[in-house]
Amino acid sequence: MNDILAQVATNTETSKNVGNAILYETCLTIMDIESESGLRVLAVNILGRFLLNSDKNIRYVALNTLLKVVHADYNAVQRQRSTIVDCLKDPDVSIKRRAMELCFALINSNNIRGMVKELLAFLEKCDPEFKTDCSSNLVLAAEKYSPNKRWHIDTMMKILTTAGNYVRDDIVACLVQLVQEASGLHAYAVQQLYKAVCADISQQPLVQVAVWCIGEYGDLLFTTCPEDDEPFQVTEDEVLEVMEKVLVNNNSSAITKQYTITAIVKLSTRFNSSLPLIRRLISIYAASLNAELQQRSIEYGSLFKTADSIRIGLLERMPVMEKSSSGTTLANGDTAQNEDSEYANGSVPQSISGFIPNKESQNILDLFEGDSGGLPVTQNVAPSYKQNKDSILDLLGDIDMSGPSSAGRPDIGSVGMGLDGLHLNPETNMSVLTQDVHTNNNIIAIPGMTVFNKGGVQIMFAFERSQAEPTQITIMLTAVNMNNDPLHEFVFQAAVPKTAFQLRLLSPSSNFLPPNGTGAINQMIKVENPEKQPLRMRIRVNYTIGGMGVTEQAELNNFPPAAWQ
Repeated sequence: MNDILAQVATNTETSKNVGNAILYETCLTIMDIESESGLRVLAVNILGRFLLNSDKNIRYVALNTLLKVVHADYNAVQRQRSTIVDCLKDPDVSIKRRAMELCFALINSNNIRGMVKELLAFLEKCDPEFKTDCSSNLVLAAEKYSPNKRWHIDTMMKILTTAGNYVRDDIVACLVQLVQEASGLHAYAVQQLYKAVCADISQQPLVQVAVWCIGEYGDLLFTTCPEDDEPFQVTEDEVLEVMEKVLVNNNSSAITKQYTITAIVKLSTRFNSSLPLIRRLISIYAASLNAELQQRSIEYGSLFKTADSIRIGLLERMPVMEKSSSGTTLANGDTAQNEDSEYANGSVPQSISGFIPNKESQNILDLFEGDSGGLPVTQNVAPSYKQNKDSILDLLGDIDMSGPSSAGRPDIGSVGMGLDGLHLNPETNMSVLTQDVHTNNNIIAIPGMTVFNKGGVQIMFAFERSQAEPTQITIMLTAVNMNNDPLHEFVFQAAVPKTAFQLRLLSPSSNFLPPNGTGAINQMIKVENPEKQPLRMRIRVNYTIGGMGVTEQAELNNFPPAAWQ
């Protein structure tokens, strides 16, 4: 077989499309069978010659095929790298997209500098439709293969300045975390970001990173940076003047203004002689129609009425944020699953708080790493526990992270699960949940169960499973609060082993739980169990009570057999 394929590949005439078609099928055959390495190299070389063909259809087919076989013979495809990079300049949109995807597949620690340089040049000139995907993949490649921290920071800043407002919000958090971790480069990073924001305040992601770093490390603006080749001189008033421009700029988003106000109040403990100007800037939005800006302005202003020692303690530098592994961003904006994580997650949208981008979610696998026996754990954290920006992108790529809109939120009362009484008192809820959900011939009878009962918070599951779709189970969650104080910012999250299950969380009915069991939160969970494995789930519950944030977690292994058999 190998000899025949080699003979066809070397003797076929390519002057006509018939010959190209035969060569293409020959290449596919070589890659699909267990052929010799030399034959695979020959097939890749043929595909490389296709890239030089004047017919754009042949070039596209070659790129598409190389993208499929790049992992079968990585080194052979690497030899075609220069030709593939040239395809980034092709006027055809489809060819440019395939070339871009293939370029990212070819990046490794040996060619990271050259490939990133080429892709940054492409990012600068490409159409807007490419900028988001290209910038996200550049960030992931730089994070994985960066030769050193300074190169990594410089590359991230170049991505922000080149892609502008097309970058995703998670890139802001990535650069902030990178700067935090590079303790020896704080002065260099904040000075370079200050120069960048002075040159252009229209790019919101860049401005957000810059003002965050200025707020944290503003005192380092006046130090000599050995990494910087050019001397840098600036005064406190000049820095605050730039911050004021960002704050009053009509093109600045509300999130950027929130970053800026927080940065300015932090500068009150970093700067020595500009306290009156800082207080004036903070008070700009004291009468704003934006409730978030107004609240920050008033609350930050009240800090100056307290003792300086209290304000200094509150505004000290943030600790390094916990590192989370990033998922692999694909060309279409989806994410690949992290093979190292056992559990796939469902999540619901989080609200905006503090210095965090507006698209945020939490990686609950960070809490589930290792075999802890599944015992619930309580963490007394600050009320803004949701400020952890840990990306959920590496958990389950096919989940829509934006969550369903309120307009598309299911009507809990019309789900047909017989749960209309769940908005009554807890005793009624328990009696309903411990009964069979349905008793007709089409619905499998499954008893309900209490899955969480701690700290005055009760969470109960009621199940529905149809004989017509035995691999899918619908769970109706009901949460009640038996405490004397109400619960705010209630968030339920769940994870299942992704090797056997698929989980989807729909939006909850509310995030507020009234006290003494006078109300409830309902949320629907859908689980696909194609192999009918024993159901396992890990849950995490976040809420704020009495001004304190609480995080609790548990592992569930005692689901009724009727829920999965």
